[in-house]
Amino acid sequence: MTVVPLAPVRRWISRTQSAHRERGATLGSLYVGALSIAIIGGMFHRQVAEIFWPPRPDASALAAASLVAVIYGLLYLALRRLGPLALSRPAASWLLPAPVSRRRLLLPSLRITGIVAAVIGAVAALAITGHAAPRSEAGDEVALLVGSGALIGLALLLVATAAQAGGRWGDALDRLIGLVFAAGLGGLVASTALDGTGTISGWPTPAVLMPVVAVGAVVVLVALAVVIRGLAATPSDRILEASRTAGTLFDTAFGIEPSFLTDMIERRYWARRQLRSTTLFPRLPVLVAQDVLLTLRRRGRLLWLLLGASLPVLLSSGPGWVLGAAVLVGCLIAGMTATGNVKTDAGNPVLLRLLGLSSRQAVMQRLWIPGILAAIWAASTLTLLDVLGDLSSGPWWALGLVLGPMGAAAAVHRSRVGFVRNELLPLDTPMGTLSTGPLVNAIMGPDMLLLGIPAWIAIAQGRVDWSVVLIQAVIAGAGARFYLVGTTSDERTELAH
Repeated sequence: MTVVPLAPVRRWISRTQSAHRERGATLGSLYVGALSIAIIGGMFHRQVAEIFWPPRPDASALAAASLVAVIYGLLYLALRRLGPLALSRPAASWLLPAPVSRRRLLLPSLRITGIVAAVIGAVAALAITGHAAPRSEAGDEVALLVGSGALIGLALLLVATAAQAGGRWGDALDRLIGLVFAAGLGGLVASTALDGTGTISGWPTPAVLMPVVAVGAVVVLVALAVVIRGLAATPSDRILEASRTAGTLFDTAFGIEPSFLTDMIERRYWARRQLRSTTLFPRLPVLVAQDVLLTLRRRGRLLWLLLGASLPVLLSSGPGWVLGAAVLVGCLIAGMTATGNVKTDAGNPVLLRLLGLSSRQAVMQRLWIPGILAAIWAASTLTLLDVLGDLSSGPWWALGLVLGPMGAAAAVHRSRVGFVRNELLPLDTPMGTLSTGPLVNAIMGPDMLLLGIPAWIAIAQGRVDWSVVLIQAVIAGAGARFYLVGTTSDERTELAH
């Protein structure tokens, strides 16, 4: 097979793909993007500066180490989910199977992803240094720490690239990094609960940092050369999978259609699973038993949900209304753990017709498991906040339990949402035209959280009694009942709104 030059083929595809565009459209888009960033930066530069470099350090050693685990662990996991090597759709369709150099084909993707990873690593190191380092540190030390953060970002990219072309060790490393990420979240919660403050004692000097950064740079450069040399060994199916992921992300952003992304995640998750036939629970209604089976088959998500019950502790030092809103949103997320079947029924109600169930009977059964998960999550979170002293003593566990119907209604309502209705008339605002379709789609689901206003007020004030619990139980139960009666019927099976 004769290998043809890659550059002429790539130029021809780029010229053909952009032939319909007006001349200067790309430069105009870049100009508008740069101008928007400059305007937003000028408006919020003080707030952004305080995020990365507050006036005084406010993070303890435990918090700083936890931030390192969380940020860089999340960066690695994101790189693994995105590829990290991917191609555009024209390149994946025409150049990947063509007789061209695989290394030169993938180098632009590696270069762009490397720049992004290095920038994220450097910015993360700057933020961690700003929150933990004493203000007496010299600029050389900060620059070396920021450079080390960029090297860590590049190193994570190289490991993710090798894992994309490697075997099962990549999956084992993903699980290990997931544990590191979870440990970092636990460390942040522990640091907040212990009220850890102060700076890190014994901050390294430039004389210590310079050799470490230099050796790290040499190691990263050597690893980069090895990875570039082995780019041709990356399997085509993994490149195509990463390309589909990137294409779906662009479609989701361009079309403002989040269902594209959620459907891809669900399909990819179940495609990698090996399932065995399991008998449903005979004493439960059939759809409730199906939701129980779905929940038990996603044990990993249940573990993350259990860990997430401690995350509102991170907001305990902020305004009370923010903490209350976080608890309500957490109920929605907890309920959505068991609503995958609702999405399937809303898109294709064939199963409901075969079972002879109406939409009202189906939604009634689908509300049970999300409600139980939301109630357990809210009760655990509020009990933890009560034990740590962030809330005054009271029946917070009971308030969490009565939030279950609200979380179930919000989760099921969100899962029944179909595609974005882009035919809705836009709104003219002083800032420009606002499309109402994505706005309506975004608020469907979270709008049901208004049923939790009594709990939100109680959390914001930090006080609760049994009268508040009773009021919240009545409002949440009645709201879930009205939602069931108002959006379903005994004469139809369709669940989509």
